[in-house]
Amino acid sequence: MSKQQVYIKNKPATFEYAIDDKLTAGIVLTGSEIKSVRAGKVSFNDSYCFFHKGELLIKSLHIAEYVNAGYAGHDPTRERKLLLNKRELNKWEQKLKTKGYTIVPLSMYINENGFAKLDIGLGKGKKQHDKRETIKKRDVDREIKRYLK
Repeated sequence: MSKQQVYIKNKPATFEYAIDDKLTAGIVLTGSEIKSVRAGKVSFNDSYCFFHKGELLIKSLHIAEYVNAGYAGHDPTRERKLLLNKRELNKWEQKLKTKGYTIVPLSMYINENGFAKLDIGLGKGKKQHDKRETIKKRDVDREIKRYLK
């Protein structure tokens, strides 16, 4: 196995949501899916996590079909199970029910053991004025860095 680093980030997630809590979860993938992840063919467009029968699933995470998969291909946008401890699942399920939070995927990577991991965040949607403040802060930081160079 090559030591190539795979790190795919969901940039719009931190812009659209105010993230309060983060977790790293394993994800159940088939053979052709993990090969596509290693190739970096993952898209987070409109993906989110939800609870179903006590399990955490991710919906609309697009993992492109592996070219050489043949008959053993996969559905690119199928629901995939996330692997977390029961205690963490119960804690987040209670927060999700009481406060109006959403669970969004933040990034996906391959760890040193070769397993695919997904960083997920518990966050609330930002209002329009909060997004404007984020843009202003980013612009000011960029100008400061230019001035210091």
